[in-house]
Amino acid sequence: MGCDRGGCGGLEGKKMRREEGKRLGAGALAFCLSMFSRSCVLAFLLSALALGPICGCESARDNSGMANAYFLDRNKDLAALGRVALVEMDNMSGYPQISGELADALYLEIQKQQIFGLVVVRQDDPAWRTLQENVESLQAMTQLAVMRESLRSNGLLLGAITQYQPYPHMVISLRLKLLDLTDGQLVWGVEQVWDSTDKAIQKRIQKYYRQQLGSEHTSLNEELVIVSSLNFCKFVANEVAATLQQSKEP
Repeated sequence: MGCDRGGCGGLEGKKMRREEGKRLGAGALAFCLSMFSRSCVLAFLLSALALGPICGCESARDNSGMANAYFLDRNKDLAALGRVALVEMDNMSGYPQISGELADALYLEIQKQQIFGLVVVRQDDPAWRTLQENVESLQAMTQLAVMRESLRSNGLLLGAITQYQPYPHMVISLRLKLLDLTDGQLVWGVEQVWDSTDKAIQKRIQKYYRQQLGSEHTSLNEELVIVSSLNFCKFVANEVAATLQQSKEP
């Protein structure tokens, strides 16, 4: 049974629309599973059922360019974490030095937000390999107390540099998440690509330098961000850290 140009009608049309809705829903769930572990997604769904609406990607209010790139549980008070262990990112690129540069930049930018304290777990720390290898099981209740005790932190921020390209143009791709070690819940996460040839990224770099340097801002500063890994990491870290700020709006 076909459809005319005006669309499908009657019972057959309703059936087709239901099937289309199922396919769209399955696609959305597949995206969530690829962005976070299955245990994190389950935690998010259970929180949504128990606590009501959770603000995820704050696309309605976020005009910074990070809309739809992050999740933030507004029912959680991030300040209550007190102290968070920032685990130096796993590095999937061929440039090992970028992990340390980005960890340093994130440490400074997150500290500026004045939400919680930070301690950095470096790749040369024996605990680093354990955390990376057991990330999928960290939310097991039997391990949470051990993690809190050993890290002396109530939160765990970890993830990976999924892509880094210094030339022919700068590209950084990140996947990060923040776990509450008091209950194993996912409270924040980011997955984004920053490509220096993207016009929207270039406009955000201009805005970043206007905010950082004020009247001293020049086009040369913007060029330095695009060609310098250190400066590009600072820009990326600035955008990531800003997503931790919880909106006061209902």
